[in-house]
Amino acid sequence: MVASKNILLLHPQGENWMPDEQNITRVVNIMPPLGLLSLAAWLEKYGHRTSVHDCYAYPGHDEIIYTHVKQEQPDFICFSTTTSSFLDGIRLATRIREILPATGIVFGGVHISALREQLLRDYPVIDFGIVGEGEETVRELIESQGVSLNSIEGLVYRNQGQVIFNGFRKKLLEMDTLPYPAYEKLQGFPDSYRLPIFSYPKAPNTTIITSRGCPYTCSYCDRSVFRSSYRYNSPEYMLRYMTYLQQRFNIKHVNIYDDTFTLHRKRVLDFCRLKIESGSKMTFNCAARTEQLDAEMIALLKKAGCWMISIGIETGDPELLKRHRSYLSNSAMQNPLENIRDMISLIKKQGIRVKGLFMLGLPGETEESIRRSMEYVFSLPLDDFNLSKLTPFPGAPMYNGIQEFGSFDENWELMNAANFTFIPEGFTKEGLEKHHLEFYRRYFSRPKILMGYAAMMWRSPDSWRRFWMDLPTFMRFTKRPGKR
Repeated sequence: MVASKNILLLHPQGENWMPDEQNITRVVNIMPPLGLLSLAAWLEKYGHRTSVHDCYAYPGHDEIIYTHVKQEQPDFICFSTTTSSFLDGIRLATRIREILPATGIVFGGVHISALREQLLRDYPVIDFGIVGEGEETVRELIESQGVSLNSIEGLVYRNQGQVIFNGFRKKLLEMDTLPYPAYEKLQGFPDSYRLPIFSYPKAPNTTIITSRGCPYTCSYCDRSVFRSSYRYNSPEYMLRYMTYLQQRFNIKHVNIYDDTFTLHRKRVLDFCRLKIESGSKMTFNCAARTEQLDAEMIALLKKAGCWMISIGIETGDPELLKRHRSYLSNSAMQNPLENIRDMISLIKKQGIRVKGLFMLGLPGETEESIRRSMEYVFSLPLDDFNLSKLTPFPGAPMYNGIQEFGSFDENWELMNAANFTFIPEGFTKEGLEKHHLEFYRRYFSRPKILMGYAAMMWRSPDSWRRFWMDLPTFMRFTKRPGKR
């Protein structure tokens, strides 16, 4: 019988916005750190004690962390970091090492999964790195008593001065064996967390994940954690999960944050039918690829309570789209943009809101491709729109060799899709910023878009309350200069 261990799980804040500008991401969206919450629930299942501190929801509270470390003296402290939050995690870990020298410092998440041994060589404060799915690797690590570390798959560690990676886990978890994430570990949940404004009808609401991985290899997506695997919860598990959130936390709406929710058609249809039969009134959002949708699925999604679907479109230039989505280059689909348009029309006919997700600054971007993207976006009946700034993350296929297509400033703290760290050939950073701002201003200044948001006064009254409370912040964002 392994003795119970005390584990502190930390989610560093890092940089999530543009330098010298007020961060509006915390105003617009604060999502629970689901990876850490799943890890907490898994460790508690095996008898260990866990606590979670989310620096993103409660920034500037470092002393609370340090006091906790002094008082509780955890056996291990586990950090889950993105690329942009990694160095903030290192800062916290360095101070914690001074307070409690003997505690094990563990880093997991996308950044260490992508760069692995390099990070342990460069940052000695890290004792262990977790590559890929973390639940079993962390459990085996904390129960190992420091013995037979070489048998723990997914672990990066040091042995006599050498950094060793034991290789990826060969057997991944069955998704339905996972306990529900430990939302109760979050301070102030659910009220201290919020979905993006105008993306839900009612509060309180939260985010869930019902699958892991993606079989596609789009050039811009980081696939370092789950690689090309794809696993999912059963429809029965999904319904129980949502019912649990409703009964325990009074959640009225969830955002299903799966990378590819609609990939397995039968799962989606069975889930919708189960939810309809249950009489559940909880609404939900999901993300979809239009080539996976059809009229039957869309109709069932609506009947089951789907309120909004986010569509990853990326660009309105068909050649650029095929270049960065490898599966389209071999597809029989003549014009993927026309397929996207047709599916959006079907979604709208069912009364489901549609959010278009685009990015600016892809390798191969030109003035003409930006013009085409604008024309395409403005021709679609979208209800909402997001334009991210292309970021070559270390786990994405484009990362290696990205400098062949432009200039790349690999400043991890700014690699957050809110800054142009990569500048395609033929552009300047100032020029891209101007295009980005023009894109947003033109989109949101159109009368039909403004009327759509006005309708949210009765469709999503909580969003309007938040909007008016933070109006000065939004106004500063829209009036910011296009050139720095």
